[in-house]
Amino acid sequence: MKKRRFPEGFLWGGATAANQLEGAYNEGGKGLSIFDMVTFIPKEERKNDIEMDVRSEEELEALLAGNEGDNFPKRRGIDFYHRYKEDIALFAEMGFKTFRMSISWPRIFPNGDELEPNEEGLAFYDNVFDELLKYGIEPLVTLSHYEMPLYLVQKYNGWTDRRLVDYFVHYAETVFNRYKGKVKYWLTFNEINVSTISPYIGSGILVDRVEHKEQAVYQALHHQFVASARAVKACHEMIPDAMIGCMLARMEVYPETCSPDDILAALEEDQKNLFFTDVQVRGYYPSYMLSYFEKNNIQIEMLPGDEEILLQHPVDFLSFSYYMTMVTSGNPDRLKERGNFFSGIKNPYLEASDWGWQIDPKGLRITLKKMYDRYQVPLFIVENGLGAYDKVEEDGSINDDYRIDYLRAHIEQMGEAINDGVEVMGYTSWGCIDLISASTSEMSKRYGFIYVDQDDYGNGTLERKKKKSFHWYKNVIETNGEEL
Repeated sequence: MKKRRFPEGFLWGGATAANQLEGAYNEGGKGLSIFDMVTFIPKEERKNDIEMDVRSEEELEALLAGNEGDNFPKRRGIDFYHRYKEDIALFAEMGFKTFRMSISWPRIFPNGDELEPNEEGLAFYDNVFDELLKYGIEPLVTLSHYEMPLYLVQKYNGWTDRRLVDYFVHYAETVFNRYKGKVKYWLTFNEINVSTISPYIGSGILVDRVEHKEQAVYQALHHQFVASARAVKACHEMIPDAMIGCMLARMEVYPETCSPDDILAALEEDQKNLFFTDVQVRGYYPSYMLSYFEKNNIQIEMLPGDEEILLQHPVDFLSFSYYMTMVTSGNPDRLKERGNFFSGIKNPYLEASDWGWQIDPKGLRITLKKMYDRYQVPLFIVENGLGAYDKVEEDGSINDDYRIDYLRAHIEQMGEAINDGVEVMGYTSWGCIDLISASTSEMSKRYGFIYVDQDDYGNGTLERKKKKSFHWYKNVIETNGEEL
């Protein structure tokens, strides 16, 4: 029996986001983004691992005014804006088939609601795409990866306002038209479900401005669903040979025991996670979510034609991030352990990362099988990786065997899922070059195959160094996943 045979043309690569990578937040005509307002808080001062929400007008005004010593890591990134040629050459040396990146919406439309785009911003991405294509690397481009223009938060309270649908579609059509000869793979909204955990980052909502938080969040999500479907329609019309997908922060949930109460709790958690892909892949609101809305006094305002646009323009493929699995219980008193954007009970069968994220390679196989059974569309793992502290040895080497072990185990299980009959398009490891952490704004939480000399406060030379994992991943790609 053949084992772990990855298909010909499998898209191996790495993944990043503009707000964690580019820097140059005030260059090239770029406007401020929502993540430009998130400060670094040292680990010992954080209440939890999600210190990135801005809740009120007053808080936002204080951040805009600034204080001495304020540290906004996502404004500086790792200076990809000026160093993209050097970085792409390193990706090419590893043999990347694809590079997942995002376009910064405020680099194209600084406020978000302008009629005419910023030419300097458009030209920057032309240059990046040209550099990628020079090496035969296909760009995989996310339209909105936590970097909507801050002005849309200030003026409209983000996606709570229906007008953002038209602004987003205008932005999408602008970049589709500009890059139709260069980009074949697109994603609409990154981890669209994160709006339920972080309304500011996911939907640009200042929750102190709204009366009913859940109502506002799900109304904003409806507007994003409609905008996504309209972007899919535009993409198919403007770039007929392109593929456009959705993106989910996937959380596979296990019941703590075989108690029916725990089984039911896990099922309901799973439904809450898969609701977003149910809408974007199947094209309609599932009955379980309509029931949830009714029980929680949530009334989604839909305009005539909304349901038709969702049904007629589903995505071509489903992409997702996968870092860990969670455990839940029907007993509400069970202690919760914190991890990334989600919480759950500690799993005694799994080890955890330096940040307490439970490592579960086999869970990736489980979730691939479950989602393919549910949707029967191609799947794409566009984020998976290990955040860890890396040490530079005296001889300059970085021996990140722990990262190799993590990635090897997950790629093995992805291969098993393919053997099981699951259609997987590709795999882009998260943070293929060290970048700023989304959830904690740390630089010391490193994911990359490439080390970047910078600390949490922006000190360092920004020199790029190859880690041990760089050479390992290069061989994985060369052998199409046969040698791990």
